[in-house]
Amino acid sequence: MANQVSEHRCGGGQQGLSAKGDPIMYEKQIEQLVVLQKVDDEIILLEAEIDQAPKDVAALEARHETLEKRKQQLDEKLDLLKEQKKKLEVEIEEDSVKVKKSKSKLMLVGTTKEYHAMMREMDSLEKLNRLREEEKITVLEENERQNELLDDVNGKIKELNEELAEKRAGLKEKLGAAQGDLDKLTKRRNKAGKAVPAPILGRYEFIRSRLAHPVIVPVDEAVCTGCNIMIPPQDFNNLQEGKQILSCPNCQRLIYWIEHIPEAAKPKALQKD
Repeated sequence: MANQVSEHRCGGGQQGLSAKGDPIMYEKQIEQLVVLQKVDDEIILLEAEIDQAPKDVAALEARHETLEKRKQQLDEKLDLLKEQKKKLEVEIEEDSVKVKKSKSKLMLVGTTKEYHAMMREMDSLEKLNRLREEEKITVLEENERQNELLDDVNGKIKELNEELAEKRAGLKEKLGAAQGDLDKLTKRRNKAGKAVPAPILGRYEFIRSRLAHPVIVPVDEAVCTGCNIMIPPQDFNNLQEGKQILSCPNCQRLIYWIEHIPEAAKPKALQKD
């Protein structure tokens, strides 16, 4: 059949796919491969979008979990400060009562020794209470600081909850639409693949499975635009003849001379103004 191609060696030891020496058939096959690759470009972008969408939600959920843990730590810290404040207040009250009782008994003391002993005890209790009052002030200041931190975390959690609700609500719809587009692209790809002769399509798929996109690239001024390395002169001459589809000897991608396809079909970066 006229559109069948076969692999064979070309000049310079280059591996090529023949188009039976028919320039028109050759250019048609190149155009078909470029169309196939454009569909693959769209599929790659869409698959990346489908893959990324749940990750965006997962990242927000991870941030939310971190904030909730921080909130729990702050709540625990505030509970400890509350207990510490209550304990200090009880101790201050108990010792204040002791001082009052001691003062009321002071006039009933019979000896000077007992009097001085009670005075020393009252001084000790009053000094201890002054230290407790200072500690209580420190606890209250720390409590205020922790509450400010908690307010900040609660604010961030509220904002994140709103963002998460929006993302989760849109995720299912977004994934459904993206999957629908992907199904359409897959059908377009199958259709485009049928227009490419089996040996050429097989070579395309083989390279696609082993190399990073793109698979087929133009050669501009004897330079492969896939690896940006100049191809050997003999290979470039063979490429310009337009009789067979060649591979770049450096990166192994399929290559074609930029002038062999219509201006509109060229990569945008290589289109003339």
